[in-house]
Amino acid sequence: MKRHIFRIIGLSLLLSVFIVSSVYAAKGKNPVREAQSDPSDTAQTQQTSKPGAMSKSPYAGAIVIEAKTGEVLFEDNADGKGSPASITKLMVLLVILEAIESKHLNLQDQVTITAEASRIGGSQVFLKEHEVFSVEDLLYATIVQSANDASTALALHYAGSKEAFVDLMNKRAKEIGMKDTVFHSVHGLPPGKNQLPDISTPRDLARLSQELLKHPETLQYTSTKERPFRANTQQPFMMRSHNHLLSALEGCDGLKTGYYRLAGFSIAATAEKKGVRAIAVVLGSSDRKVRDVKARELLSRGLMQLVAKTPPLGPAPIVQPTKSMPEAQEKVKAEVAEKTGDVVQIKKSTISLFAVIVSGILLLLIVIFFIKKRRSADKAIYLDNLPEA
Repeated sequence: MKRHIFRIIGLSLLLSVFIVSSVYAAKGKNPVREAQSDPSDTAQTQQTSKPGAMSKSPYAGAIVIEAKTGEVLFEDNADGKGSPASITKLMVLLVILEAIESKHLNLQDQVTITAEASRIGGSQVFLKEHEVFSVEDLLYATIVQSANDASTALALHYAGSKEAFVDLMNKRAKEIGMKDTVFHSVHGLPPGKNQLPDISTPRDLARLSQELLKHPETLQYTSTKERPFRANTQQPFMMRSHNHLLSALEGCDGLKTGYYRLAGFSIAATAEKKGVRAIAVVLGSSDRKVRDVKARELLSRGLMQLVAKTPPLGPAPIVQPTKSMPEAQEKVKAEVAEKTGDVVQIKKSTISLFAVIVSGILLLLIVIFFIKKRRSADKAIYLDNLPEA
């Protein structure tokens, strides 16, 4: 009887171990697969969408870099030339921010709007001649609303003429290594008669973005989704950012979009994740939605690469023994800490499952034991009641 019980217990324990092992094996065979896609899969068509257009599908060129070091994480025709359109205003922002840092300007300086600035078309905040706004208000208008009249007003206020300010833009571009960039405007509008378009490349625009991020104030402007202009009037103008990635991509806080018909849709975007930051530039896409999808895809991929390469946090410093903690106890704790990485941790749910199985088996054995005991007792009573021969 006892031998049978021990055999049943042994078989039950083996069965329990087998069940638990099977659960772990099943988990190991079905890991969550990371969606795989390679930037090289985004084959470009070689035909432009419109006669004379610089845009292509999905884009004319793109690049992703690490923000601090400039390390290239991905590039596709990154030196291909195109027109940045309103991304040009990032250079306006850089020149003005550096002028403020050098004390040549102040955020609260008052700028009187000229007739020339008030006549600039395209995206605008509808400045009127003789109106007065602060440098700060005009910077927000330049970046959030992409207001051509605001960027023109800033250029005229600081340099006296658009031509003089463009010279400052080109000088700064050369200084930061934008070797394939030439600016002809302070706003990025398509060129008029006898004018030339602004020209740049994804690589150069990434360098410009990298330089801007050295100034913490940059993100103050580029991360703003909405802001009222003429806030103290009866009918303030609500400015809204054209950068949809600010809402569509977690961690995105800049930088600037650009578009006109022949230039196509472009964007310089940045985002931060787990302490690392990437910059992505997509230049000359023939479709706005495609531009946004590609920028989000490339920026997300770049951040994943950087996070994967980031070394884990180092081990906690070793606590020196004190009088209240004996040396032997410290040694034991250190040994346990060293072996922690080799210990297989079992989830609470698995332990609970194992406990339920073992409890069920033990209960079954107890029931069988009492049933057999009862039968033995009944048999003894029966034998005792038999008539004597």
